[in-house]
Amino acid sequence: MSTLLWIIAVVLVIAGVFAILRKQLVWGIVLIVVGLLVGPGGVSIFT
Repeated sequence: MSTLLWIIAVVLVIAGVFAILRKQLVWGIVLIVVGLLVGPGGVSIFT
């Protein structure tokens, strides 16, 4: 389960960075914050 959370978190953060690069600043920030919250190092929503 931990590995799956890491993969989801990394995908969300990368998608957020690409969204910011495409001038979608708010959506990019939301994706990065959600990625950091989902990751095992953050406050996981699954615990």
